Amino acid sequence: MSAARGATLPRYAGLMHWLQRIGYPLAGAGGLLFLWWLGGVYIDAQPDLFAFTRFAPSAALPAAWQLLVSGDLLNAAAASLQRIGWGMLIATLIAVPVGILVGLSEVLQRATSFPFQLLRMVSPLAWMPIAVMVFATWDGAIIFLIVMAAIWPVLFSTAFAVQRIDPLHARVARNLGASFAGRLRRLILPAIAPDVLAGLRLALGVAWVVLVPAEYLGVTSGLGYAINDARDILAYDRLAALVLWIGLIGYLLDSLVVFFMRRVAWRQTA
Repeated sequence: MSAARGATLPRYAGLMHWLQRIGYPLAGAGGLLFLWWLGGVYIDAQPDLFAFTRFAPSAALPAAWQLLVSGDLLNAAAASLQRIGWGMLIATLIAVPVGILVGLSEVLQRATSFPFQLLRMVSPLAWMPIAVMVFATWDGAIIFLIVMAAIWPVLFSTAFAVQRIDPLHARVARNLGASFAGRLRRLILPAIAPDVLAGLRLALGVAWVVLVPAEYLGVTSGLGYAINDARDILAYDRLAALVLWIGLIGYLLDSLVVFFMRRVAWRQTA
């Protein structure tokens, strides 16, 4: 009897762990849905807010499903994801090498600290008039704004990670005759990978927030354009549905980065 009970305990523990993994997120989602529903009830009870009653879940959730099955969501998301992809790629290709150089050189760190911090504090959307004047296409201007949003978290996390590398390791590598390229490939990049991914996660969150207002510019595609269009035609159920989908897509992108962060951490501890 005790042996059977002992065999059941691991199975029970596994079931409880699985329920906790999905139970807490479901509880949080249920609480958010409940608050959304309460907001809809409040709006419905206010005669002067009658135009906004379709923000409620009863209207927005069917609209969200219709966006999905009609393909409108896929078309809008594809354009936005293409812009965010290019912006994140360009920001990473600039920020990681510059961050490594700043982390390796104390002189460069001191020289760039003030200008980098100054530029970091400027809202990415403040560059919008300059982007419109400089770039020939709307897509180019939007990608530039995404780059300005994403570059700083990656750059600073990279520089900080390089500074945290044990100097003894670098000294040993130099004594063994390793070239800079070799130290970069075998020591620096593996050591800074978790911090770079953490910076990318922060950068993606900022860039995703900037993307929607940036797409209010002259483009005719993307999630920001779809929200602007829904507002103009007073389709508030569609607008609320788009807000919901933007949050879900952003969550999935963040989860993807977290997945890679865990893979890198697992490889470093293996």
